[in-house]
Amino acid sequence: MQAEAASRPTLADVAARAGVSPSTASLAFSGSGPVSDATKERVLAAASELGYAGPDPRARSLRRGRSGIVGVVLEERVRAAFLDPVKIQMLDGISEGIASLGAGLLLLTDTGAEGENAVSIESAPVDAVVLIGCSPRLADSIEALRRRGIPAVAIEGATGEDIPEISIDNRAATRRGAEYLRELGHTRVAIVTLPVDAARTRGPITDELLRASTAATASQRLAGAREIFPTAGGRVAGASSIEEGLEAARALLADPAERPTAIIAQSDLLAAGVIQAAEELGLAVPADLSVLGFDGIRVDGLQHDLTTLAQPSVAKGRAAGEAVVQLLSGEPPASRCFTSTLHVGDTTARPLHPASDPPGIR
Repeated sequence: MQAEAASRPTLADVAARAGVSPSTASLAFSGSGPVSDATKERVLAAASELGYAGPDPRARSLRRGRSGIVGVVLEERVRAAFLDPVKIQMLDGISEGIASLGAGLLLLTDTGAEGENAVSIESAPVDAVVLIGCSPRLADSIEALRRRGIPAVAIEGATGEDIPEISIDNRAATRRGAEYLRELGHTRVAIVTLPVDAARTRGPITDELLRASTAATASQRLAGAREIFPTAGGRVAGASSIEEGLEAARALLADPAERPTAIIAQSDLLAAGVIQAAEELGLAVPADLSVLGFDGIRVDGLQHDLTTLAQPSVAKGRAAGEAVVQLLSGEPPASRCFTSTLHVGDTTARPLHPASDPPGIR
């Protein structure tokens, strides 16, 4: 390997072959200086003859003190993130926000996976990081970045005063959705939450699990729902996915005597799974079961216009990217909070058999 590296042509070799100085050869490659077309052609021809591909970008990064890379930390594996339209919209927004940097995006995960050659938040060569979405491991990621001195922006989550947060009105928005269900006459309401802990524990919503919660988004949305339905129980999902919503709703709808007339799902993907579970049981949505989501996305295969709390995902991502640009220019950005809107679709209606005394739905 060392012999191979030693035999590789260098920029100095190219300059000597072309009969120019190394600085002129460098300018010819970068296109950033006053080099004539004839000289540039001579340098590129010499490089081609020697098999020289160009200056090492790692050396250029060292000279600039920047890698030209912005990290984006996802709460799940990349494949799962690309199945979530909310994550895709936020990534689009981040790309727009950092466009002026000319930087690339490096996708990382905070799943806790480790390996000898793994590129992680602990080792990735990044100039700054955007922490995306609802993660129960947010505090761990923030601590790792603080140790490294890497500037960061968080999209949702309790970050501390030194890290700007791009957030939405999770609690107030969910309260508005819950109020709408109450106005329709629902009292038997259950909730399907996003993951609340790093282990992604599934099961009934319990006080013990909520005390151990490290996920601000899930906790805020639950608090908003319980402002209207204080005794509402439900299930904690292991991820924001149709499959997890399906599993949670099967448990909630299994006993006809305890079935809710409405389910508040903390994401539209979870809501789509709830609807699928209802249809498996022969329940009509919204006649037998009203379903409220959160996000405002289009879910492939869903044959309903979902009633949901629509959030501005692209705008959130763009704001995070713009905050990164400010951080890298030495200008401290301010945190921002966006507002969600209630979209009334065809998955909510008045309950057929309203009850005055809601059961303890678990």
